[in-house]
Amino acid sequence: MTEKSPIRPTDQDARALARALISEARFAALAVTDPETGAPSVTRIAIATAPDAAPLTLISDLSSHTAALRADPRCALLLGEPAEKGDPLTHPRLTVHAKACFVPRDSEEHTALRSHYLAQRPKAKLYVDFGDFSFVRFDAIGGLLNGGFGKAFKLTPADMLAPSSPA
Repeated sequence: MTEKSPIRPTDQDARALARALISEARFAALAVTDPETGAPSVTRIAIATAPDAAPLTLISDLSSHTAALRADPRCALLLGEPAEKGDPLTHPRLTVHAKACFVPRDSEEHTALRSHYLAQRPKAKLYVDFGDFSFVRFDAIGGLLNGGFGKAFKLTPADMLAPSSPA
């Protein structure tokens, strides 16, 4: 007996849904590996997007997930929340497998990201300039999109990132 794969061929609708989940997210679940125990750890972070549509966050050196990402930048983000009604498993969600890249505070990229991030998350103005906070870009390696019951897709980084706008 041949088993049928639940993974569908990636199409434009799946790409559009993945891109929407990234661009509309205000927070994400971040999965890291605890450097002391090797155990998985999950936390909630604020999320925005970089100018190239990559997921972006601002995190404190005081958090355990920052230490975990500095020790091992491999991580995963879970984006998408269920609506107030209905079965939570029928609502779309996206897992982004990524590499966390810390942006040096004294770089031009940091300056550009600061303005871009604050345009999306203005309340972060309260702490964006604290010395223990860093921007972290999540460079996608791949993704898994569950678009609802029976709608599973494996995605490439190009599938998840919005195409560049024409100049």
